[in-house]
Parts: sequence; structure tokens; C-alpha cells
Amino acid sequence: MISGTITDASGRTLSGQTTEAFYNSLRHAEALTFGLNCALGPDELRQYVQELSRIAECYVTAHPNAGLPNAFGEYDLDADTMAKQIREWAQAGFLNIVGGCCGTTPQHIAAMSRAVEGLAPRKLPEIPVACRLSGLEPLNIGEDSLFVNVGERTNVTGSAKFKRLIKEEKYSEALDVARQQVENGAQIIDINMDEGMLDAEAAMVRFLNLIAGEPDIARVPIMIDSSKWDVIGKRSEVYPGQRHC
Repeated sequence: MISGTITDASGRTLSGQTTEAFYNSLRHAEALTFGLNCALGPDELRQYVQELSRIAECYVTAHPNAGLPNAFGEYDLDADTMAKQIREWAQAGFLNIVGGCCGTTPQHIAAMSRAVEGLAPRKLPEIPVACRLSGLEPLNIGEDSLFVNVGERTNVTGSAKFKRLIKEEKYSEALDVARQQVENGAQIIDINMDEGMLDAEAAMVRFLNLIAGEPDIARVPIMIDSSKWDVIGKRSEVYPGQRHC
């Protein structure tokens, strides 16, 4: 069971991913359920639960707060009002499992239980087969997709300039190479650090950590281009999103 948190009105997780990007990042785990919880009340969370219910191939859960906290850090949304909103979600077919997070009480949970009693749970949708990738934003490649533009300039074996910048540890300028590719329309960034005079694993980790702090680059998926399994494995530890290796 996987659950994420939309942190504010931007509609993104703490790492900066959209709902669909977050789902794409973790769908390979084939979880029993995938959901959203905390941070927002039912009014604010509704659109993101609706989106998740549309794209998730598994059961969907939702655990909203009892509204947003007031100036004293308390939650004012009463049990009956919250239950009415949750009932509307269930009637719309968004939910398989529902509960409450911050500010909800046994009274809230009981009211929600009564509100959804007898309603049909969400039916699992038929999702078209696609390659589903993500950085901070999703990239879905399906049967109808056109040419996919992969930026190859962040590759030490293919770009003399990039190799020089990495070997001289000019990582700020190396980031500019990646940024320019995204600005010019690259949908995926290929990164390769396989060079005999480089510690490929250390260089990859350092560069990916820097990219993760640059949302204008990190919004697209990263393609890890390496003949070394250790380099590929390190990427999974340091960078959000569903990559292509």
C-alpha cells in the first residue's frame, strides 16, 4: 500500500512531483493500493484523488485532513460536512478505501462510514499499455506517440564539451548543458559518465543530486546510459522519478 502527500495548492508532492508523475514513479511496485493522504482537506484534495482514480491500475485510497488548520493549528471541518464530501467522491467512483488523517476523530470516521455505506467501490479502469516515465512531470509514450526527443549532450562519450566540464568538475556549467536541452525541447535527458579517467559512479551521483535541485531540468525523465550496473543502481537511490536505463 503506497500513499503520498500533496503538500499545498501547487498540487505537487514534497519532492515536487505532480500526482501522475508520483504514480508513474512507483507503479512498477505493483502495489495493492495507491493513494493520497494528509496536508489538504477534502475540498483541496478532491481534484488530485480524481486524477489518481483515472490513472491508477490498482485500488485507490484517500485520507484527507479535516480541512485546513486554523491559526491555532486546529481543524474545524465537522464530521457531517466532511462525510457529505466523501460521499460525493464515492458516488463519483473515485474510491476503494477511504479514511481520515489530521484533525479527524472517531466521529469523523463513523460519519464517513455511514456516508459511503451501500455505495459501489471504484471499478479498476482499463488503462492503455504505455511506457510511463516521470521526472517531476509525467511522460507517457503510447502507440499514438510521435517522435520522442532524447537529449544526448550530457554524455561524456558523445560530447567533448560535457566530458571536459565533468573532468574539470565544472558542474554548474554542466547543468547548463542539461538545462539548454530541456529548453530546446528534449523530453528525456540521457546521462552517461562512462569514461576511463572518471569515477563514473561518483560523477553520476553528484550530477543527479544537482539535477534534483533544478526543477527546470528535473521535470523531465532521466535516461541512465551506462555499461556499469553499479552506476545504474546508484541512480535509483538519489533521483526521484521513473527513469529509463
